[in-house]
Amino acid sequence: MSDFFDHRAVSMGYNMKRTLLAVGIFAVFSSLVFMPVLAAVPKLASAVENHPTKRPVVRAKVAKKSALVRAAVMPKSPSFGQLAGLHGSHDALALKSSVALVVDQETNEVLFRKNELAVLPIASITKLMTGLLISEAKLPMDEMITISQDDVDMEKGSSSRLRVGTELSRTELLHLALMSSENRAANALGRSYPGGLQVFVGLMNARAKTLGMMDTSYVEPTGLSSKNQSSARDLATLVNFASGDALLREFSTSTGYQVAVGHRTLQYNNTNRLVKNPAWDIGLQKTGYITEAGQCLVMQAKVAGRKLIMVFLDSAGKLSRIADAERVKRWVESNPAPVSKVVPLASAVVDQRVVTN
Repeated sequence: MSDFFDHRAVSMGYNMKRTLLAVGIFAVFSSLVFMPVLAAVPKLASAVENHPTKRPVVRAKVAKKSALVRAAVMPKSPSFGQLAGLHGSHDALALKSSVALVVDQETNEVLFRKNELAVLPIASITKLMTGLLISEAKLPMDEMITISQDDVDMEKGSSSRLRVGTELSRTELLHLALMSSENRAANALGRSYPGGLQVFVGLMNARAKTLGMMDTSYVEPTGLSSKNQSSARDLATLVNFASGDALLREFSTSTGYQVAVGHRTLQYNNTNRLVKNPAWDIGLQKTGYITEAGQCLVMQAKVAGRKLIMVFLDSAGKLSRIADAERVKRWVESNPAPVSKVVPLASAVVDQRVVTN
């Protein structure tokens, strides 16, 4: 028995020596093969960093990945309507918009209402007032206007295909602003107005007051600022008036438009997919979106033989404002509201407003 244990001990010692020898050989081999590679990594990184053509590409890829990581990690900021608790309001049509108003344009009858006095950011719905002022000013529509650095969005950092130095006519800029919600086009319209941008913004606010839009305020002509605010009731008033302007009707409802920029031709499309839908008869429309405002939409459309004004603000979801409009359309078509009392638009609801700043 002792011989067995002695032999087992010798065998274990031999195996241990073999194992240690193998580890040592592997360590020497690794140092010979991998150390040069590891030593070359800093040099390779330095070469890429200092290479005149590779460096921007690498940095761009890193920036893109960082942006994706931030987008995945950073939670989406709530809209002003969400902060005010308006999304907790329920309605018979289960709309995704926290604010809505549907009015018969010819009788002023309010068919549907939901938080219509809440004062919220209106995003690019702003451009409807911008367009109205430009149309009413009767300025030379063929006058060429140059996109400048002042028209670049420093508020939200949004992109534009209208590069600094691009020259377009006032007609082209107005068309792009109303149809495709082009921010640089809208800002250039205000900046080139006689007296400059601040004069133009002052006129926007003054025009709102003359129309009776007492809950409305503007600080710039694009809608990128969350300080551009209004209520659904005020916007219904604006849509009612603006729908009488032939130029605004034409430009806001055209499905597509091309502009020549140097040797290129740029194709723009309407931001409202409903203008291409044959089931809809839209006379005027404007969409809008910034995070603070949510998805917004205003329209003048003929539904079931009635000219309706529809306002949807602070809708949650990219297509929810369109779905809300479709839902209202089906409701009006299947359940026409009885015309029992004509209610003036300005006094259609009690004053239970929610003001956000």
